[in-house]
Amino acid sequence: MTATFKFFWNGIKVNNGPLQKASFSIGNTLNHPQGTITIYAKNYRRFSAEVWQAFDVQNDSDSMTDYFESDRIRVRPDHPFYAQALKAVHASNAHHSKMQAKREERWAQRRQLAAA
Repeated sequence: MTATFKFFWNGIKVNNGPLQKASFSIGNTLNHPQGTITIYAKNYRRFSAEVWQAFDVQNDSDSMTDYFESDRIRVRPDHPFYAQALKAVHASNAHHSKMQAKREERWAQRRQLAAA
């Protein structure tokens, strides 16, 4: 059985399972082609075995030296899930922009109240 992946602004679901919380970024990275998307697991969680099978997941944690990292995935433009991951990047950016606009509106209201 092939796993089904759904990408959301805040994570990944595999086979309609629980949301694996993640953050997304896109930009220039060393040793990766232009447009590569990076997906970071949230809260030092590990991605599921299905995610590890579908992607090249990196985690350079070293418990001997108390150095811990979250799982990290690099999705190159030629990966089969690239289009879905790119939609998630845009959805994440839109969500964070909307939240920032709300914060700035509240700050402006507070400044007006303080000035009055």
